[in-house]
Amino acid sequence: MSHFIDRRLNGKNKSTVNRQRFLKRYKTQLKRAVADAVNKRSITDTDSGERIGIPSRDISEPVFQHGKGGTRDMVHPGNQEFMTGDRIRRPEGGGQGSGQGNASKDGSGEDDFVFDLSREEFMDLLFDDLELPNLVRNQLIGITEFKTVRAGYSTQGAPSNIDVVRSLKGAIARRMALGAPLRARVRDLEAEIEQLLLSGVAEGDNTVCALREEIDRLKTRIAALPFIDTFDLRYQSYTKLPEPTSKAVMVCIMDVSGSMDQVRKNLAKRFFILLYLFLQRNYDKIEVVFIRHHTIAQEVNEEEFFYSRETGGTVVSSALNLTYDILKERYDPAAWNIYAAQASDGDNWDSDSNVCRDILIDRLMPLMRYYAYVEITPRQHQSLWYAYQEAMAVHRHFAMQEIDGAEDIYPVFRELFKRQEAQD
Repeated sequence: MSHFIDRRLNGKNKSTVNRQRFLKRYKTQLKRAVADAVNKRSITDTDSGERIGIPSRDISEPVFQHGKGGTRDMVHPGNQEFMTGDRIRRPEGGGQGSGQGNASKDGSGEDDFVFDLSREEFMDLLFDDLELPNLVRNQLIGITEFKTVRAGYSTQGAPSNIDVVRSLKGAIARRMALGAPLRARVRDLEAEIEQLLLSGVAEGDNTVCALREEIDRLKTRIAALPFIDTFDLRYQSYTKLPEPTSKAVMVCIMDVSGSMDQVRKNLAKRFFILLYLFLQRNYDKIEVVFIRHHTIAQEVNEEEFFYSRETGGTVVSSALNLTYDILKERYDPAAWNIYAAQASDGDNWDSDSNVCRDILIDRLMPLMRYYAYVEITPRQHQSLWYAYQEAMAVHRHFAMQEIDGAEDIYPVFRELFKRQEAQD
């Protein structure tokens, strides 16, 4: 039996099957390399592919080889000097090589294995095992979504939906059913002619000729059966089934006050770029609200959120109040899964930190599925961090982490949005 593999859709000189097998087998090593690579990238180059190196020891596989001892018969081509039983003198020179470069301490070495990841593969590994916590399906009143599913076959439909195999099977069955009585009658007539000839009746006898004419007429009718008829055509049928819709909104809150120097702002931007790419890639229907604040908070678009240079003092409660107003106006928690992520250096007025705590505990957290706070500071925590700890003690779906440098962004991001086990 012959096996054909259609690789016309594969890239040039690439095997998709082998490539996917490699990605699956060495997923742990690749994820480690991706984590190292994303920390070295610039803000504008987060979502491209990557050439990564994997240590050869991590991809080595066990092999079978002959052990020492025993008797082995081998054929070495090109031998014109030795016979069986001859002793071979050891080469002189101590086995010193003539290669260039310095010798290794172990006496052996091997280069790392270099592997090119496409953008899609890089992003898959980057966001593997991540999800929005506590995401549930909220049935929206007056909004129904439909999913197209297969619904068997129909006798009518568009030509593009013709199922060729199913239609040919039907045609074969029809020809067999209609032609079976005629073929059986032909066999009976041929057996009758054979009996007449054996009994001594001549080939040209009128009875034999009549029987042969009847056979020809039946074979003509069999041949006239159409190979395929419109009755045989079957079309793939589809139907739309209603399914519950799930909508989510992510509120991104970034501190752009004067205490957030350019280094810290870049760290915050890198965190939010990762978050934005994660949301875009894994959730088709999700809205993102961007809020920047110093003493005054304002809702901005994506471009202003990441690239505006506006700065000022620090009043964190202004951003929380604006978030609450936006949610109450546009996002009903009964119909939306509401999430928020906030990045700040923790510098805030002491009195305002207590106000932030009260807003979170009493107003925002009852609306939220999950709230993630990231503090970007290498110094001692200030009043805002301790106020948020009080909010976290009240609401389990509040999470907070600290970032000291660029190398902490991806691990903190994974910790905040790692896949959680289902809770009863």
